[in-house]
Amino acid sequence: MSPLKSRVTALAATVVGAALATAALAPVADASERRLPSRVVTAEGPVQGTVTGTVRTFQGIPYAAPPTGELRWKKPQPVRPWSATLDARAPRSACAQPTDQPISIAGGGSEDCLYLNVTTPAGRSARPRPVIVWIHGGSFAYGDGASYGAAKLAAARQGAVVVSVNYRLGAFGFLSAPGLRAPANLGLLDQQAALRWVARNAGAFGGDADNVTLMGQSGGAYSVCAHMVSPGARGLFHKAILQSAGCVGPDGSFTRARAEEQGEAVVAAAGCKDGEEVDSCLRGLSTADLVKASASGHDGFRPVVDGEVVPEAPSRAIAAGRFARVPVLHGSTRDEMSGLAGMEELSTGRPMTAERYAEKVAERFKADAPAVLAEYPAERYPAPAVALSAALTDSEWSTAALDTQRALARHTSVYAYEFAEESAPYFRGVPRPASFSLGTSHMTDLAYLFENELFEPLDAAQAELSDTVVGYWSRFASTGRMGGPGLPAWQRFTNGGEYVQRLASGNIGRTDFAAGHHYVFWKGLASS
Repeated sequence: MSPLKSRVTALAATVVGAALATAALAPVADASERRLPSRVVTAEGPVQGTVTGTVRTFQGIPYAAPPTGELRWKKPQPVRPWSATLDARAPRSACAQPTDQPISIAGGGSEDCLYLNVTTPAGRSARPRPVIVWIHGGSFAYGDGASYGAAKLAAARQGAVVVSVNYRLGAFGFLSAPGLRAPANLGLLDQQAALRWVARNAGAFGGDADNVTLMGQSGGAYSVCAHMVSPGARGLFHKAILQSAGCVGPDGSFTRARAEEQGEAVVAAAGCKDGEEVDSCLRGLSTADLVKASASGHDGFRPVVDGEVVPEAPSRAIAAGRFARVPVLHGSTRDEMSGLAGMEELSTGRPMTAERYAEKVAERFKADAPAVLAEYPAERYPAPAVALSAALTDSEWSTAALDTQRALARHTSVYAYEFAEESAPYFRGVPRPASFSLGTSHMTDLAYLFENELFEPLDAAQAELSDTVVGYWSRFASTGRMGGPGLPAWQRFTNGGEYVQRLASGNIGRTDFAAGHHYVFWKGLASS
């Protein structure tokens, strides 16, 4: 995952204004009687939000009881109803997480974190609006929902009720360890509890509980893959948007054995010694001590194939057609790994050399390195780091993306895309390498969909692309199809015609994804 600096932003006065006065937004009548109220009565109790410009925003709504004290490592429990109006004008805490990575939320969050945020159009509608439930990424260890302002998506042409969700992360949401008496996949169970909240409460916010799109990016999209095969999520969503995650690929889940191996390392780091009661030892630790003992970085936690929440590996189930056959919008960025490829230049102050590129390929691909270097010769690219980015992107992301689209398209409607900006907004305050362009790296496509202080502002051409992309996503959430008035044509991906839409400023249309990412080479390498 690309490096960035994560901040919890005060979203009480939702980000709207000139940046939202675009062709992707629907007109809202000025008459006050046409505006929706800022107070809504949910099934659990009344909430007070804000109305600003074209949207209403409600933040920090509890959807489950705080998983603290004796509820640590318990399945999400019902929230206690309330009668006094709940102040929902500001976000609540992110879930507990390490602060060692650039994508960490400032302050590290809290175990009391099962909150969600709702953004809707401010104007009334004759019909219930589609609902989009956003699952944030962050390698199942970092991030929160409130950082993603959803005014663009909510106020787009079709209009939508957008719900962003916090869920337990890291050791609190995905720890499996011998001796710990706890169910696996608590983070996924939190997400399903949020989906049940949506089923109960979408109508109160003007949404259609029978038209819910589950949307995620990276770890959030791998979560969507898991829900597509999870019995507990059946019927809770009706369409899926997956960004930068190959459901049919190597990175989406852990076996129980792999998860417990990771868990043993957490137990050891926590100081729970052999012969000691592991369960009571872990439960006696403070939040900070558990975070400190947890695996950090991007590889420590995944959904676990537990036979219950995730009955089998999503990659296997989806390849076999055993999944919720809802319409899917699926894609990736052209330069998923460019941020990683640029890290050496940023750390050393010198561009990567061809010799260093060859060393990196040898480290990563071992015996296959000569074949990879022949397929991706440094001299064919603007810089050796670009060649490394291409090889890593194609092997780790693009091949899995196309495999996923092919598997899904055998059983359901699929629209496929590639975000291919020559230069997308990068992360605020994070330097770029000087020797090459990062293109559209992992996660930077989200700058076109959400208001998020993580990203640099869009320029005029990027803002125009953002309008189009938001229009597409909104259209899909509403109808399960792409295209429509004012939007460039976009055909379905089928196994007979593998249509992938290129999304780039001034350059939207079909792209030969397989050829552009050396798909045949990588499949041949895997089978040899």
